[in-house]
Amino acid sequence: MELLAELHPKVVHFPIALLLTYVIVELMGIVSKKEFYQKAAHLLLFFGVIGAFFAVLTGNQAYTAYEYWNVSSIDLFNDHQTFANLTIWYFTGMLVLRTYLVVKKKFSSSYRYIIFILALFGCYLVYQTSEHGGDLIKKFGVGTELNINLTEPND
Repeated sequence: MELLAELHPKVVHFPIALLLTYVIVELMGIVSKKEFYQKAAHLLLFFGVIGAFFAVLTGNQAYTAYEYWNVSSIDLFNDHQTFANLTIWYFTGMLVLRTYLVVKKKFSSSYRYIIFILALFGCYLVYQTSEHGGDLIKKFGVGTELNINLTEPND
């Protein structure tokens, strides 16, 4: 399972890119009213959610593989994990809702605006998850060969 832990830094960037690009393409679909952008947004959301599941899976393994946890790093990890779980479930819910609206042919302009506003909040969740994950690397060396074992982070 250590292989999965080592994949986390490589896997995690795909859902970040896909989910943030999804929001931009969703806006392009609203503005242009072109079906191409609407379908592309749906695919980006789908693959972003799949990528997020792999990111969470590999992240859980990375947590298990890291040996140098202390109180500060555990608190930061818990925040990172909370935002990661919120992000994946939030975008999964959006995918289910968006798919339902498309299948039932109810994905009208008013729903598109609502989905877009919801997607903007999803960007906030992605940002918070990324910020906390980055802090784990910067402050504690989690996932690096440095394996910094500090009692408190250097500010």
